[in-house]
Amino acid sequence: MRYHMVAEEWDIYNGTSGKAPTWNFYKGLLMERYDENFHIDLYIQSDTAWLHEQHLWELRGRVVVRNVQGDVFRTEELFWDLNKHEMWSYKYIRIVTPERELEGTEFHSNEQMTQYFVSNSLGVFPIEEKENDNDNGNASSPVDGGSNNPDGNENGNKKDSVVINENSKPHAKQMKFLPAPEKR
Repeated sequence: MRYHMVAEEWDIYNGTSGKAPTWNFYKGLLMERYDENFHIDLYIQSDTAWLHEQHLWELRGRVVVRNVQGDVFRTEELFWDLNKHEMWSYKYIRIVTPERELEGTEFHSNEQMTQYFVSNSLGVFPIEEKENDNDNGNASSPVDGGSNNPDGNENGNKKDSVVINENSKPHAKQMKFLPAPEKR
């Protein structure tokens, strides 16, 4: 992996007792990571950053991460262990992908930010319901309790969003259907 870093100020402090140096970026950091074909596979920006002993990144402030799939992660704190190849945060995080929005706390991920876990989560997930034929030939929808499609959509397809609120109990979930969010 290759990295490109841009910082207004980059302080390097020599390590003590044989430890590796610490890098401080008190005025922000912009970092891009490239794959073997020199394509950007990870973009990171933060207000403040530290690289401890050349293996543990600590990013604070307005932290924004974009992965190779275009998913955007926003949080106030993010840790990245280069030896374990994982990232995590115990602060609020918001994840926006082309298909969904997710927010929560206690975030853990691989370092590519493609496989992740979010606790205390709340999300908006678009769903598409297929037409169900019943005896009278009317389309029914589990969302509207089996009545004719209330939005006037002729083909019976309805796009809604699912909001999942995960309580402190590991398997307790609440689902609520909301209209799909407007494109921004």
